[in-house]
Amino acid sequence: TKPDPLNTLAAAALTSISKQISSTLNRKGDLMEYTLDGLKINESYEVRLTPITNYGAGDPTTRLIHYIEHRTCGFEHEKICGFSQDSSDNFDWTRQNALTQNPKRSPNTGPTKDRSGSSEGYYMYIEASRPRMQGDKARLLSPLYNNTGVRTSFKNTYCVSFYYHMFGKHIGSLNVLVRVKNIGVLDTQVWTLSGNQGPWWQQANVTISPSGSFQVVFEGVRGNGYEGDIAIDDVTIMLGKCKPDTNASPYTAVVVVLWVVENIVVVDLF
Repeated sequence: TKPDPLNTLAAAALTSISKQISSTLNRKGDLMEYTLDGLKINESYEVRLTPITNYGAGDPTTRLIHYIEHRTCGFEHEKICGFSQDSSDNFDWTRQNALTQNPKRSPNTGPTKDRSGSSEGYYMYIEASRPRMQGDKARLLSPLYNNTGVRTSFKNTYCVSFYYHMFGKHIGSLNVLVRVKNIGVLDTQVWTLSGNQGPWWQQANVTISPSGSFQVVFEGVRGNGYEGDIAIDDVTIMLGKCKPDTNASPYTAVVVVLWVVENIVVVDLF
């Protein structure tokens, strides 16, 4: 007899996450996708998939996955390497390339190609045209990085490297923050740049030593006019200090978050 179509799929991980996923797939071999939220980078998870049909639960299959960081995210895939939009800001970052640009876009601002010079390559940018207002913020969040080092330890050090494009007479600000999930959630600004930086991509490197599990936040702030598009591309977050780079932007910093106590952050800059 012909087996009944798959109706639901149950997924479980070692962290006791359990989900039931409805499915409308009726053909054998159809691809089904589901996004598991809340995973931490550099941790392993056991994922168990159990088919549930009209006759009950079938035999489960188990896979062990290790969630690792993308060495460099060029935003080429629509899933943007696990980055996500912040829900508490004013508007969102947009994924775009030269071929998907609005032909009526604002002139004299924003990149014409991605950092590599490709018309097909993607990047993330903020659109400064209406209905955006001066001071509006858009935040793009990296995946969550698992960092369980001792508060006063400097061994858990990461290099945040990225390219930015800030061209236009109304450019606002680009801020990089570290969101530490230790005692509550606390954002610490580790890098900032404002104003017109010219019609080219430039690189910035920031060394951070967060005190707990963290996300890197790219915050674009709208300036005082519509010629203020800001873009980022080729983001890398890797263990270890940033290496000196003669091609890097002069806006390179080392920021160490020493500890977090009752929402007070002690920071060393050097």
